[in-house]
Amino acid sequence: RNHTSIADFLLLGFSEHPEQPPLLFGLFLGMYLVTVLGNLLIILAVVADQHLHTPMYFFLANLSLIDTCFSCTIVPKVLVNILTQHHTISHTGCLVQMYFFMALALLDDFLLAVMAYDRYVAICLPLHYTTIMCPQRCLLLVAASWLCAHLLAFSLTLLMSQFSFCASHSIPHFFCDLLPLLKLACSDTQIFQVTMFAEAALSGVVPLACVLVSYAHIMHTILKVPSAGGKHKVFSTCGSHLTVVTLFYGTVFLVYFQPSSSYSADTGMVASVVYTMVTPMLNPFIYSLRNRDIKGALWRLSGWRRCSIL
Repeated sequence: RNHTSIADFLLLGFSEHPEQPPLLFGLFLGMYLVTVLGNLLIILAVVADQHLHTPMYFFLANLSLIDTCFSCTIVPKVLVNILTQHHTISHTGCLVQMYFFMALALLDDFLLAVMAYDRYVAICLPLHYTTIMCPQRCLLLVAASWLCAHLLAFSLTLLMSQFSFCASHSIPHFFCDLLPLLKLACSDTQIFQVTMFAEAALSGVVPLACVLVSYAHIMHTILKVPSAGGKHKVFSTCGSHLTVVTLFYGTVFLVYFQPSSSYSADTGMVASVVYTMVTPMLNPFIYSLRNRDIKGALWRLSGWRRCSIL
C-alpha cells in the first residue's frame, strides 16, 4: 500500500562528475557520428555492389543496421542529458528505451551466431554452401532472429512494467538498463529474475555455444589445410568476426551474468559505454579494414559518385 507510482526517472549517468560534460559530450558525439556514418557506408556498399550480394555480406549489412539502431536508441538521449543537464525520462519512455535496447542487443547476439554458422558452412562444407545458405534460408535465419529477440525483450519489459518503484526514482546509469531498474523496484522480483536468467541462458549461452562449436570445426578444418597461405586466407575471413564476438560477449558477461544484488553501478557504466558506443563504432573498422571486398566496394562506390558528379 505504501508503493508509489513514479511518473519520471532521473538518469544520473555522469552527473557525479560535473566538470566533465563538455569532454564527454564531444567524445560521445564523435563516436556516435562515426558509428552511424561507418555502418551506413557498409550497408550502402553491400546494397550497391553486386559482388557483395552473398550471405556473408547480407548478414554483415544486417549487423550494421542493428548497430546503427542500437546507437540511436541510447546515445541521442545521453547527449541531450549532458547538453541540457536535464536528466529526467518518463516511466513509459524508460520502458520503451529498455525494450529496444534489449531487443537490439539480443539481435546482435543471435546474428553473431548466424554469422559463425555461415562461416562454418563456407569453410567446412564449401561444396554445399550455395545449397545450404540459399537466399530463403538466409532470410529465415534473420527473420527468426528478429522475432525471437523482440519476443524475449517484450516479455521482460511487460514484467518490468508491473513493478512499483517506491524507494527512489534515480537510476545510477546513463540509460534505462535492466539491472539498475531492477534494483529500484520494491515489488517481488523473484519471478522476473528467474525469467531473466532463463532468457539469458537461451539468448546468451546457446548462441555462444553455437559460435564456439562452429569455430571448433573451423579450426579443425584449418589445421588440415597444407599451405600456410591457405591457412592465412581461411583465418582472415574469420578474424573480424572473432574480434567482434570477443568484444560483445566480454562486456555483456561482465555486466549481466551476475546476481542483481552484486551489481556495481560503476562497473556497469564502464562496460555499458564499451558495448553501447565503442563496439558499434569499431565494427565497421574491424570489418572494412580487414576485408578487401568491402574496401573495394567502398572505392568503387566513391569512384561512381565522383563520375556521377562530373
